[in-house]
Amino acid sequence: MANDTVHAQHPIGVYFKIWGWLFVLSTFSYLVDYFHVQSYLRWTLILLLMMLKAGLIVAFFMHLKWERLTLIYTIIVPPLALLVLVALMLIEGGHTYLTRMAFFN
Repeated sequence: MANDTVHAQHPIGVYFKIWGWLFVLSTFSYLVDYFHVQSYLRWTLILLLMMLKAGLIVAFFMHLKWERLTLIYTIIVPPLALLVLVALMLIEGGHTYLTRMAFFN
């Protein structure tokens, strides 16, 4: 009896490379603290490294890289929409704060 389903086998070397990149990115994240990087640069670097690590994990270990584009959009678009809404709320919050400081002080 022939098996009609085809399962893709990914070479283990791909996973070793991703583990290596995750180790390198984690080392950079640790070095940000070790060298006492401060202010917005610190948070920008930490968030950037965190997003890169999360992207690698989602793409390779959760096999999202090999999924259909519609599934990728289903998973990626809602968090991006939430980030846009949060950014808009931050802008509005800053405007409200500045307006209150101007009129109540």
